[in-house]
This record gives sequence, structure tokens and C-alpha cells, in this order.
Amino acid sequence: MISLAMKRFSILLFLCLLGFLPSEAQKKKNSPSKAPTFNPADRPKNLSDDELLELVQKQTFRYFWDLGHPVSGLALERSNVAFDYGGEVTTIGGTGFGIMAMVVAAERQWHPRDSVANRLLKMVRFLSKADHYHGIFPHWLNGATGKTIPFSRKDDGGDLVESSFLFQGLLTAQQYFDGKNPVESELRNRIAGLWNDAEWDWYTQGSKNQLYWHWSPNQGWAMNFELRGYNEALITHVLAASAPRYPVTAEVYHKCWAQSNHFSNGKEYYGIELPLGYPAGGPLFFAHYSFLGLDPRGLSDRYADYWKQNVNHTRINHAHCVANPGNFKGYGEKSWGLTASDTYNGYNAHSPTNDFGTITPTAALSSFPYTPAESMKALRYFYVEKGDQLWSEYGFVDAFNETQNWYANSHLAIDQGPIIVMIENYRTGLLWDLFMKNPDVQKGLKKLGFESNPKK
Repeated sequence: MISLAMKRFSILLFLCLLGFLPSEAQKKKNSPSKAPTFNPADRPKNLSDDELLELVQKQTFRYFWDLGHPVSGLALERSNVAFDYGGEVTTIGGTGFGIMAMVVAAERQWHPRDSVANRLLKMVRFLSKADHYHGIFPHWLNGATGKTIPFSRKDDGGDLVESSFLFQGLLTAQQYFDGKNPVESELRNRIAGLWNDAEWDWYTQGSKNQLYWHWSPNQGWAMNFELRGYNEALITHVLAASAPRYPVTAEVYHKCWAQSNHFSNGKEYYGIELPLGYPAGGPLFFAHYSFLGLDPRGLSDRYADYWKQNVNHTRINHAHCVANPGNFKGYGEKSWGLTASDTYNGYNAHSPTNDFGTITPTAALSSFPYTPAESMKALRYFYVEKGDQLWSEYGFVDAFNETQNWYANSHLAIDQGPIIVMIENYRTGLLWDLFMKNPDVQKGLKKLGFESNPKK
């Protein structure tokens, strides 16, 4: 059985192997032209740690602000056109990450608060009219029409995991934009409408003990992916239990999510214990996507301490790159981080057990809360020593492989967003504080048996 957590990546890799990935000539033709005045060699030098973090967050945010779809404002799947789908592909999960990044932009005054609120209201109005399936959105939407773009032949309906990433962002924005003016009031009300209409319980197929990733009016339950852990879908179970109108029972969490042959671990890798998950932890996005809003500090349930889980997962990933058993060029204390991204021959979910020499900046940079010293070393290497190849008008490019002398010319929403959000959580805890204040989320966590003590 294909791992649930690898669903997105196995399908994309399959498309690449079938030849749907554009040729290099097509990529150059389809990629947006870079601003003629931007030259990575002109990037600011001799920055303090705080100045560098601010610059990276702000520059990366341009992906969501400058490349937001002109009609809907939703986040483009990627900065270049891939898989022959054209330039209208927007991503539901990446949009959720982008919404959280917009909260950071308003708080840090990169753009005026009212401008950010208006952009978000435009997006939410669009979502209110877009295709949905029992209140759950598809993986991809056409950013101009709101119609579903199939992610694969049978994946043409609701995607519960991607929608949970969207709702994580929406609920965070709802907490932040608390003004009494008409724009912020409408924004909150429309978010509440989307949240109330999401039928999480539909995705149980009527079972008290199961939750499924997909449903399609054309394909029904044909995808048949049960949401078992441990992977990036912890937030999905939390939100499904938190829903105000259509929640799932706690049994779904305990009898589906926590019951699989890759949930509990308890082994040591490089002398570091891993409580949950795949051997050596799997790709690092497991420690990022659910925890953009879900605060792992002092968060625990009967299965794990999630701060320990995420810190140790990250430390194992770092230790693997330092040990470098594959003898790849460039790996070391300063150059590390394995997660899902573009690579020299397509797309892959990189991890210590699936390592081909490709480093993805978001892996180390989105891990700042867990490994601040190691992440800062990586940031300075990416920016100071490799900046001519990696730095762009939208932050760092998606990935690079020094063994293959390959550097991406692409950016992906699901990789750019966590950089902004997790660096902010490291600096101020802003997104964690906002999301965890939501009363529905607090009820859902209590329902599932979580304890939360951020000061622990």
C-alpha cells in the first residue's frame, strides 16, 4: 500500500516519469520573466541574524503577493508552469500557507493592514463561489474560474488534507483581523461560513472509526486513502474533531490515525530517539505543515510529546546530512535539509531513506523553531555562500543538488509558505498564538485528549 503521506509526491513523480514534466525549453518558455533589475549578486551583505531573517521572510513573501492569481488572489502551485496544466493552477494547501504569510506581512507592516485584509477578502469571496465537495475543496482550483483542476485521473473532488491546510490559515486570519471595520468584519464572517459548511464527517464514509483523504462526485471513494499516521495530516484530524457543525468522533483519531504500521517508532537514529513515524523520520514537511498553526511547545497526547517529536525528527535529518552516507557533494553542518521538492530529474520526497543529493532550503529554514543554531548556519550558507545560485526575487529557489551541479529555477507555494510562517513562529510565536486561541480548536484538542502548555 502506498503511504498516505507520499500520495501527493508519488502522483507527481508518476506524472514526471510519464513525460508530463515540460522540457527545459518549455520551462524557459513558460516561466515568468524575471525582473530585469534583479541581480542576486547585489543582495545586501553583512546582515545581522535578525536582519537576515527579516529579509528572507519579506523577500519570500513576494511569491504570494506578486504572484497571487490576478483574478482570485489564490496562491499559484508554482512559479513555473508544469505538467501541461497551464498558468491557472492554484493550490488550496499552498493558499492556506500563503494566508498565514499574509498575517505576518500585516503584522510586520510589509504592506498596510487594510491592503492585506482586502486581498484576503478577495480570496475568501472567490472561495465562497468556487467548486467544493461537501464543503471541502479540491487539491487544485482554476484561479480564474474556480473550477476543479484534477490532481490525477481519479483525484478530481474534495481533498481533505489540502483543505485542512487552507482552514488552518483561514482560522488564523480570522483571529488576527479582529477590527470592526466593514472589510475585516466581512472577512471574519465569510471565513466562519466556510468553516461551518465543511462536512468533515462526510469523509468518514459513515464509519465512526475511519477518515478518508478524498471524495469525488465522479469517482466516489475510489481513491480509498485512509488517513492513518504518522505524516502531515495531524492537523486534518485536529480540525475534523474541532468542526462546529460536522465534526468527527474521537474514535476516528484513536482507531484510524494512531493505528498503522508506521505510526509508533521509538527507535534511535544517529543516537536520537524518534517517538513516531517512518524510519529516520521521513521528509521534514511532517514537522512543518501541521505545525504552522498547531503549537508543538508543550503539546502532548497519549502517543507523543510533539515538541520532542519535531525536534528529534529535525536533528536526525541534520545528523544524516552531516554523516552523508551517500557521499554527496556539499553536504555538511552548513548544507542540510531533506524534504519534498523539485529535483534534477523531476520531483521527489527526499528523506534520509530516500536521499539523492538534493538539498531543499525550506527543510532547514522552516525548522528554525526546532534547531535554531543549525538552521542559521544553513541560512547563512544558502544566502552568503550559495546566494548567486539560490537567491531570487521570491526568496530562495526550491532546491539544489551540488553533485549534479543542478539549481532549480522554480518556487513552490507549499515550500515558500512554511519558511515565512515558521521563521515567524521562531521569532515571535505569532501564528501559533493566534491559531491556538480559536475556541473550536481548543475544544477539538481537548476532545482528542491533547494537553497544551506552550511555556513547558
